[in-house]
Amino acid sequence: MNFFRQAGMQLGLIAGGALFGAALIWALFYVPHRETPHVPPPPAKVSKVLKEAQINVITLTQDAVDRLAIRTAQVKREPVRMTRMYGGEITIPIGRAIIVSAPLGGTLRATPGGMPRPGQAVKKGDHVLDLLPLLTPEGLVNLTAAKIEADGQVAAAKTQVDATKIVLDRAQRLLEIKSGSEKAMQDAQAVYDLAQKTLTAATNRRTLLHRVVGELDKGTAAPLAIEAPEDGILRSVSALPGQTVPSGAALFEVVDLDRVWVRVPIYSGELNDVDPKEPASITRLSARAGAKGELANPVAAFPSADPVAGTVDLIYELDNSKNRYGPGHRVGVSLEQTAKADSLTLPWEAVIHDVYGGTWVYERTSEREFVRRRVTVRFVKDGTAVLGMGPPEGTDIVTAGPAELFGAETGFSK
Repeated sequence: MNFFRQAGMQLGLIAGGALFGAALIWALFYVPHRETPHVPPPPAKVSKVLKEAQINVITLTQDAVDRLAIRTAQVKREPVRMTRMYGGEITIPIGRAIIVSAPLGGTLRATPGGMPRPGQAVKKGDHVLDLLPLLTPEGLVNLTAAKIEADGQVAAAKTQVDATKIVLDRAQRLLEIKSGSEKAMQDAQAVYDLAQKTLTAATNRRTLLHRVVGELDKGTAAPLAIEAPEDGILRSVSALPGQTVPSGAALFEVVDLDRVWVRVPIYSGELNDVDPKEPASITRLSARAGAKGELANPVAAFPSADPVAGTVDLIYELDNSKNRYGPGHRVGVSLEQTAKADSLTLPWEAVIHDVYGGTWVYERTSEREFVRRRVTVRFVKDGTAVLGMGPPEGTDIVTAGPAELFGAETGFSK
């Protein structure tokens, strides 16, 4: 039995070795080998990677520090109301564009000052055109009716002045004996002044009509002076000298641009994010970041919106006494947002820009050592830069002299 057992074991070993050898030969000669993937060389070789934490430390002499008069301020973290820039359009306020029409039918004549031109500045009462009334039967009837109407307006205005004078005198007497109020006397004075202006306008119109009518029996009539009703600019001239126009024909339009409106379309989904009670800051589209804008106050105008664009208009009134803006002028409008957020802030004068548009500041690490740090500016408000990223709160940042430090670091100054 032992003999047969040993023989079986030997046969098993021989069979296993044969199978292993066959598998090895198959793997060497019949199974294809996988090639090692080719790794391309790196596109660039950098001997030392720049890390912003290892940017040069600038060490100044004490004499240089004194000459530069370097000043610093600390980075603060404070709640800041966000602002957002929108596009706005300059428009003419309601009631500031006046169309002057011919009061009677007639022929226009140029004044000694020449023909009126669009864009020409005029003052209230300036003589713009002459109108020679047509002495047709219909024209004579109109002149006579206008003269009678003017006489009635003067009489009514005189009566109104007398009545308001009585009320004003009574209010003054009550105030003197401490039985009336200052406000009641001021209201009475305002009503009296308005009545006086109405009487003056009616008297001037009656005098003008009397002069125009002249001697109707002889078939003559003096030329009617067409004057500018308010200070402003001639926006358009619809009739020229020598042209015959009917009664009521538009002659020219006067626009007062001392105060203009700014129309700001706001996407309806962002309307709740804007504080409509806060004034807006108006700048030109070409203004640089941090430029001081002109304040424009909100106006309660008739609601308007654009259903196609999905926007709602906010209206602001802007002082334009220097005539910087005209109708249709596109401007940048910075609006206050309702939400406040804690943000890092520092003076805008501390921020410098490199040639690639990056924003940086200089941190004062010791009495004479300075290190450049990168910052991202979200927006600038009243000379303060609100940061999205920057040095931690309390860091000393150079506010006077950062440009000189940048020049020393880059080699553009000594």
